Amino acid sequence: MVEVGEANGQRGRVLLVSNRLPVSITPNSEPLLVRPSPGGLATGLRSVHASGSSAWIGWPGVNTEPGPERERIERALPSNVVPVHFTSEEMTRFYDGIANGVIWPLFHYLLDRVPGDIRDWDAYESANQRFADAVAKEARPDDLIWVQDYHLLLLPALLRDRLPRARIGFFLHIPFPSSEVFRILPYREAVLQGLLGADLIGFHTFNDQRHFSAALLSVLGFDAELDRVEVEGRSVRLHVFPMGVDADGFAALAREPAILKASRELRAAHAADKLLLGIDRLDYTKGLTRKFLAIERLLERSPQYRSKIMLLQVAVPSRENVSAYRELKREIEEIAGRINGAHATLHSAPIHYVYDSVDQHELVASYTAADVMLVTPLRDGMNLVAKEYVASRVDGDGVLVLSEFAGAASELADALVVNPYDVAAIAGAIERALEMDEPERRRRMRRLREKVDARPVDLWASSFLSALKLEPTSLGPADLRRRPEQVLALADEMAERPELVFALDYDGTLVPISSTPDGAVPGAELLELLASLAACPGVKVAVVSGRTLESLARFVGDLPLALVAEHGVWSRQWGGDWIRHVEDLSHAWRAPVLAMLEEYCSRTPGSFVEQKTAGLAWHYRNADRQLGAARARELRLNLVQILARQPASVIGGRKVVEVRPQDTDKGVALKRLLADIPGDPTVVAMGDDRSDEELFRAAAPSPYTFAASVLPTHAHYRVDGPSAVRALLARFVERRRERAANGTAFPHLEGALT
Repeated sequence: MVEVGEANGQRGRVLLVSNRLPVSITPNSEPLLVRPSPGGLATGLRSVHASGSSAWIGWPGVNTEPGPERERIERALPSNVVPVHFTSEEMTRFYDGIANGVIWPLFHYLLDRVPGDIRDWDAYESANQRFADAVAKEARPDDLIWVQDYHLLLLPALLRDRLPRARIGFFLHIPFPSSEVFRILPYREAVLQGLLGADLIGFHTFNDQRHFSAALLSVLGFDAELDRVEVEGRSVRLHVFPMGVDADGFAALAREPAILKASRELRAAHAADKLLLGIDRLDYTKGLTRKFLAIERLLERSPQYRSKIMLLQVAVPSRENVSAYRELKREIEEIAGRINGAHATLHSAPIHYVYDSVDQHELVASYTAADVMLVTPLRDGMNLVAKEYVASRVDGDGVLVLSEFAGAASELADALVVNPYDVAAIAGAIERALEMDEPERRRRMRRLREKVDARPVDLWASSFLSALKLEPTSLGPADLRRRPEQVLALADEMAERPELVFALDYDGTLVPISSTPDGAVPGAELLELLASLAACPGVKVAVVSGRTLESLARFVGDLPLALVAEHGVWSRQWGGDWIRHVEDLSHAWRAPVLAMLEEYCSRTPGSFVEQKTAGLAWHYRNADRQLGAARARELRLNLVQILARQPASVIGGRKVVEVRPQDTDKGVALKRLLADIPGDPTVVAMGDDRSDEELFRAAAPSPYTFAASVLPTHAHYRVDGPSAVRALLARFVERRRERAANGTAFPHLEGALT
């Protein structure tokens, strides 16, 4: 068990949050019968919850109206669980209407199961809000909060609003679909923004993580880098935590005499040379119809297996009140009946179909009895049945046939991996399993058991919590984007300072980002504002930009400002001439870098190259989001390699990759400007991308550094883009003029222009 509070010397708890509590309640009993649930999530989190330093928050499994029955349930529940109550109507709309009626089929790629008219999203939002209220009420400052699965996709962001300093983790137990499929969801933005409230988001497989990153880019425009995405000034980690099973527990059960006896009896009860086994929840994602059709195909093309094989298929009841599941049950039973009618003998039938739940002893007895295990879901987050079968095979024998679209397939490569949509391929894999010789069976099973033993279920939980514990929530700068009154208050405060130097980035800070560099024209209003700012007593203004000398001079060159172009390659002091700070502009690296950038332009429609006197920039703002981001990542890696021994550096900006000479950056340029100013003026630095971080660091120890974007930053404050920057500057000018007009402020500046 992870000790939550170790990092700060205090003991904290783990708050586990899931749709269902890990208990089952038998209603209408006196007293209420409360039993532990046997589900995979309850098992996976058992060690955490049993540690005594956790609480579990979730729905108790019984729908009630407010009143005495809810109170009776709360009294009967263990002290370390916290119920979240719903009425029958609320649960139907939230659970059946959206969670299982929309998100479940969509995330499993079964688009024909998604309703044409999605009506109950408000119920899903309300349910997540109710969970957020319950968690916020229960949470203490040092608690870790771990949210589980697709029912609560909005919850991390709701908790972040209520508990901004909390450490919040989320784990998705089902697949995350490709971005093309995910974008079908009408509420796709809300889902992604909800998940991004977490500090750590976990998936079963790398494919799920990759699909999530692609969805962030295509829907929100957030470009995740490797295992993290920067959003709202926080770093949200993305990581893979494959869930395991209680391998030791299954192995111990498999060795018990009672289990061995039950296994032998099961084999004897079915008159077949080879016993095939399928154990699935009755769900349209599990591929049961295709599994049956594969048995039919095998018997049609290889009739010698008739009366020699039997599939024992256990379908565990699920969502029996949903019409789609009732229809699926009828369809499966009809297919099984048809196949048995065509291929049964007097003594055997090829399919023994059981619609019932099984306890763990029956389950392990079935695992140990089966020659071949068929796990062929159409799509599955992990599928623990495959791992349970392997863990139970202490005899070292047996063959696992596994769907390539189950998460477990990424770990269990020694199974016979099949495409579950290809009935002929499944039939072929079954036949191969039946004919496989013992040495190969044992060799494969040995390797499978090594994989399963290496990832016990407790490791999944402890790994996630360890990662979450080591993932501090970065509050970053003070966020003033929804607090315009505080922005104006800061302007008033700055107006009290006797001498100031404003170091202002241009694109994205003074003007909105334009699709092309020439499109970012300042306009008369901005020019007037900058002129007024520069005319304030005790104030100097510098525009510090990555732009070319020509464009910067054309846009703001007529104003009494200091100018820095190309990140410090060129500068112009207040009223001075342009000075070049890089001796050699004909670098040897320039030609090969330009050739590479032009190649990427040809491969990325909408991108273009900007040539500067000393540097080069590849812009991809007008390219397809996903293609542009992918090309930018690839380009940065290639540039780093070819520039390894060259006096140049690569910097990524907002939809731009730039190569510039080393030892030139905005921070160096600012220090160069400040060196020529007597006294110790207060620096006000404003920027919007990674290159402006150098500006913020050089402005230290000034408290007035402002980031006009949502990127991670060293700035003290975050404001809402160029409009907020202009509002702040205008307020400063107003207050500064008022003080100068009063004649009471800054006596040593008397006579300055007002």
